[in-house]
Amino acid sequence: MNLPNALSFLRILSVPLLIWLVVENHSLAALWLFALSGLTDSLDGFVAKRFHLETELGQYLDPLADKLLLLSGFITLTFLDLLPLWLTLMVVTRDVLIVGGALVYQVITGRLQIRPLWISKLNTVSQMLLLFLVLWSITSRPLHGWLEPFIWLTAMTTLLSGGSYVFEWSRMVAQQERMKRA
Repeated sequence: MNLPNALSFLRILSVPLLIWLVVENHSLAALWLFALSGLTDSLDGFVAKRFHLETELGQYLDPLADKLLLLSGFITLTFLDLLPLWLTLMVVTRDVLIVGGALVYQVITGRLQIRPLWISKLNTVSQMLLLFLVLWSITSRPLHGWLEPFIWLTAMTTLLSGGSYVFEWSRMVAQQERMKRA
């Protein structure tokens, strides 16, 4: 196992600890763990590309680690009434749509092509920043007026990202159908 994959595994393993820290009101420790997890997300991608350590396993582990970290964060913070339910439902629905769309695309075309769109990367950054800010705010450092704009930014990038994937997969399936007819 190489370093980028090990960092993704560490991020996956950090999820239950993060949930426990938040639920048990160890806010500062949760903030630090989440920040460290976010840094490993950037670091594993950088190391994999820079040192040519990209693997097929890593192509699945990295997004899985992101999804587990972000979804568990949104669900936990919503359960504690720190994030609105409508936003968490939007985030979860987008992820279900993307996974379901990828599977449908694979069934139709016979291949699975996972290529993150730029809006999806922006959405991931927005979601991570929002979770970081919420965790920051519960460490007795209130962020008056900062959370609401990030909630709406995250909602907007979530909608745009989900819609972009639907559009992209529809376009690629239509292209496949045209190629079959030609």
